[in-house]
Amino acid sequence: MEVRIVEFPETSVAAVEHRGAPELEYETSMRLIQWRIRNGISPQQARTFGIHYTDPAATTPEQHRVDFCVSYDGEVAPNEEGVVAKVIPRLRCAVARHLGSRRRNTTADYLGRVWLPHSNETPGPFPMFFHYVNVGPGIQEHEMVTDVYLPLQWAA
Repeated sequence: MEVRIVEFPETSVAAVEHRGAPELEYETSMRLIQWRIRNGISPQQARTFGIHYTDPAATTPEQHRVDFCVSYDGEVAPNEEGVVAKVIPRLRCAVARHLGSRRRNTTADYLGRVWLPHSNETPGPFPMFFHYVNVGPGIQEHEMVTDVYLPLQWAA
């Protein structure tokens, strides 16, 4: 697997926060999709991210937390979907590409459990996040492309 070290630029996002069982993430993500549609923001115009604060395999469902986001520079007015403005900060990251289903991201496991311990790198202060490169109703599971970002400490 190819792992690159990159500088991820600060990115303003519109985010919907998911708290609870991973099985309910789809319903949360649908709120973000509804907000996108209502605001005329297509997947081709804005990048889609998932910021994973917890590992659902190592966290109780009650403590599981993820934000689903779209890049967005405008003001996020109060809305019925619960979408709020947030920022993904400028980060130094290891990044690798995952191809296929997003249900079980083996690339995230590889970065955190295999690559990181052998890399001489230290995890950074921000959680792992995913850039869902291609999204939309026409994307089949085997066609999905996800870039997985593992934030690292800045080099001295």
